[in-house]
Amino acid sequence: MQVAKSGSLVFCAGEPQVYTLDQLMRGSAEMLGKGTMGTTYKAVLDNRLIVSVKRLDAVKLAGVTKEVFERHMESVGGLRHPNLVPLRAYFQGKEERLIVYDYQPNGSLFSLVHGSKSARAKPLHWTSCLKIAEDVAQGLSYIHQAWRLVHGNLKSSNVLLGSEFEACLTDYCLAAISTTTSSSDPDTNNHRAPETQNSTHQATPKSDVYSFGVLMIELLTGKPPFEHPSVRPNDMNSWVRSTREVVGGGGNEGNEDHKRLGMLAEVAIACSVTSPEQRPTMWQVLKMIQEIKEVVVVEVGECHGPVVESS
Repeated sequence: MQVAKSGSLVFCAGEPQVYTLDQLMRGSAEMLGKGTMGTTYKAVLDNRLIVSVKRLDAVKLAGVTKEVFERHMESVGGLRHPNLVPLRAYFQGKEERLIVYDYQPNGSLFSLVHGSKSARAKPLHWTSCLKIAEDVAQGLSYIHQAWRLVHGNLKSSNVLLGSEFEACLTDYCLAAISTTTSSSDPDTNNHRAPETQNSTHQATPKSDVYSFGVLMIELLTGKPPFEHPSVRPNDMNSWVRSTREVVGGGGNEGNEDHKRLGMLAEVAIACSVTSPEQRPTMWQVLKMIQEIKEVVVVEVGECHGPVVESS
């Protein structure tokens, strides 16, 4: 990966400088994907350390000064939570901006839900949906409550699976410094709240809540957001159940499983209402999910299981 070296690699939140910019540039690079804010690479350094490097889209950050970018990175780089992929370092040169995250070897939630090109995934078991939803809600609540920041680009490809298959948010808080919120990516637009579809409207905590609702429906149904119908809440719950039955995910699910899926669907529906004022806060959403978990613990005795378990 070649970049102009007129700048230095800055480590965040007191992180030790375990590699240099030269090491980062000399490392082998494999493109992992291209997203709304830039292109992400897996970089293997000469000390065998593996990191994830995002090369930010210069067009998205046009007009963002060096000082503004530095202040924002120092703030976002201070976020530390089990459900956030840590931002370790950043670099900005004359025409180049990079950010460095921990590499997550287990891929994205998008891949888990939708399968690879060679293998079609089945809908996840409701216990897995519950665990992932709680993980994501924990991470978002931390961003909103502890730091008064906004994710701004929540979607299944921006949720990565950690070493123990915990769900971890990435690409968080970058939308705040983007000089354009428009996107030609239908995947992104379908995740976005109606009030942020206009390019002049910035993301808010309530628009994150909307995106979380869309993400939950995607989790429960295995359907990408562009396939989600625009229907009334009662009809949405029925549609969620029907999708699992049609693809064979609901064949072994009894009444109790349907009940729990319905409870999760109700949370998703509450999050994805059109009016931002009527949506719950992320903290309230987390409490709803934890209440479902407590009910299940009482009924079943325990609620856990591998995140990759399918019905």
